[in-house]
Amino acid sequence: MSTIPEHTTETAPEPTSGAAGEPTTETLQHAVVEQLMAVIGAPDDQDVARTADEAVRALDERLRTAAA
Repeated sequence: MSTIPEHTTETAPEPTSGAAGEPTTETLQHAVVEQLMAVIGAPDDQDVARTADEAVRALDERLRTAAA
């Protein structure tokens, strides 16, 4: 019986907030993915949908600000 070695790569943790204490763009992107997965899991839950909408709007605002 063989064992599969675990993949252990040391990487520096990515910052979850920028200089002003706001979430990074990458953090917002991950939040959107997580929230959309939650919507898929609970399509009739209005609270889940509202939270996902807030995450999408926060990312949209960040990307619009960065493009300006």
